[in-house]
Amino acid sequence: MIREDLRNIAIIAHVDHGKTTLVDEMLKQGGAFRENQVVADRVMDNGDLERERGITILAKNTSCYYEGVKINIIDTPGHADFGGEVERILKMVNGVVLLVDAAEGTMPQTRFVLQKSLELGHKVIICVNKIDRPDARLGEVEDEVLELLLDLDATEEQLESPIVYCSGREGIASLSADERGTDLKPLFQTILDHVPAPEGDPDGPLQMLVSSIDYNEYVGRIAIGRVERGTVRVNQEVTVCSYTDSKPQYRGKIVSLYEIEGLKRVPCETASVGDIVCFSGIEKITIGDTICDVLNPEPLPFVKVAAPTVEMTFSVNDSPFAGRDGKFVTSRHLRERLFKELLKDVSLRVEETETTEAFKVSGRGEMHLSILIETMRREGYEFQVSTPRVLFQEIDGVLCEPIEKLVIDVPEESMGSVMEKMGQRKGELVHMNPVGNRMKIEFRIPSRGLFGYRSEFLTDTRGEGILSAVFDSYQPYKGEIPKRPTGSLIAFESGDSITYGLYNAQERGTLFIGAGVPVYEGMVVGQSPKTDDLVVNVCKKKQLTNTRASGSDDALRLIPPKIMSLEESLEFITDDELIEVTPKNIRIRKKILSHAQRMKQAAKNK
Repeated sequence: MIREDLRNIAIIAHVDHGKTTLVDEMLKQGGAFRENQVVADRVMDNGDLERERGITILAKNTSCYYEGVKINIIDTPGHADFGGEVERILKMVNGVVLLVDAAEGTMPQTRFVLQKSLELGHKVIICVNKIDRPDARLGEVEDEVLELLLDLDATEEQLESPIVYCSGREGIASLSADERGTDLKPLFQTILDHVPAPEGDPDGPLQMLVSSIDYNEYVGRIAIGRVERGTVRVNQEVTVCSYTDSKPQYRGKIVSLYEIEGLKRVPCETASVGDIVCFSGIEKITIGDTICDVLNPEPLPFVKVAAPTVEMTFSVNDSPFAGRDGKFVTSRHLRERLFKELLKDVSLRVEETETTEAFKVSGRGEMHLSILIETMRREGYEFQVSTPRVLFQEIDGVLCEPIEKLVIDVPEESMGSVMEKMGQRKGELVHMNPVGNRMKIEFRIPSRGLFGYRSEFLTDTRGEGILSAVFDSYQPYKGEIPKRPTGSLIAFESGDSITYGLYNAQERGTLFIGAGVPVYEGMVVGQSPKTDDLVVNVCKKKQLTNTRASGSDDALRLIPPKIMSLEESLEFITDDELIEVTPKNIRIRKKILSHAQRMKQAAKNK
């Protein structure tokens, strides 16, 4: 049977190319909202972190209607660090809408998501978005996409993919670069004409692959997937099996079943071939499991998700201020939370270490792990994290490291400093292309060469540069990369910071704290311009005498401190430092707090 009343699509693109904004307009014009309903911008980005940062972190399902056909839409993240989200949901759809910015053109993540879609044989609709930009270059971008398709060995049919020109913000689309269009009907019509309808046997034994997991405190784990064969019903007995032999089969029962209608989940009694549904009732279910008929357990293969490239150590907080802010502070709490995250994040790895106090957590990049840290912090967890490290591999007896494909878009006057920094960080120039008065430069650079570079890059380009990277391959080790050129200012004793002590310390470097902040011995309170660490006493009080001199008692003026965010702290720390993460504070500290012990350790290392 072919379900002509249904289409399943994913919207894929590089970060900031307008996926979520386009989905907003598709929902509005597809009848998901009432005419007078007040709807927030980027309605699909419903997480606090997503709204604050203006990025999509989790892939989400929604749906709308066009001419009686239900279109299930999956909005995906564009950041390379969340590529696992894109990989796992591509098994749920029959076609993809590839969004490309009309000015930026194809970027590293555009290549990654398109490659994954082509490997699965999906139909592609190329959508050149933001055609209302004054610097739009429609013809060139169209050529770039076709070159990319050729480069990725697309089939003849995929090379003939239709092109739609649209503006997600204005809610318009057209099939010609010369016309502006009035609404999104051309895009909807192209989806109906080009994306194949789901097909399968509705009377055959049930087969349904779980591609996503959600959690609800009332019903527990909620699985989301597409029915591949057969029909699923409420209260149906099913067998849960996995394509990998490591997991034993077990029985379960579908307690509740929901269809996705717009932004809501609507209870339903049955769902057939091609329907994307949510169901609850099976507590141990995970991503990649197959729900099958009791008599015919036939598991479906799940997409192989790319391995992590960056690792950090999460450990129990053992600083002098441990337990002051956090609600969950023990190793048991930390372990439970990290392993719970594995259920819904397919590109994360958690390993136990020799000690029960620490866990090795591996992910796709610094941002991937920093989002996890920030989420846990907001939930009331208190812990410490180490500096990020890349995961090396031995291939044919040669030590290899992850290499990133880096695309930098900078003003011409900033090129010199960017090229110099890339040289220091073992970056190899691949391609350079002038676009107006800016340069688009492509490098291949070791992943560890990008640690701590983003904030430096923004400074070098006066905030005008755009930097994006995606994992490319493993290549032989490129050699040592110079460490951070600056040192740390370290607190000499415990207490509260005093204006007098800070006034003397600020001459030594940039401070991270103001007056009246509790500090402890070994806590990093600032950045030194020299490579060596300096110990400063920010708790020092002025010794009062009974003599007064004019001018000496004037108010001391402090330079405003640089308040470090979590990402900046991760970029800043070196191997002998840790970040103490609590719900209220982010502190940088030395692994060895005592100054005397640090001196002994340094003497030993020499």
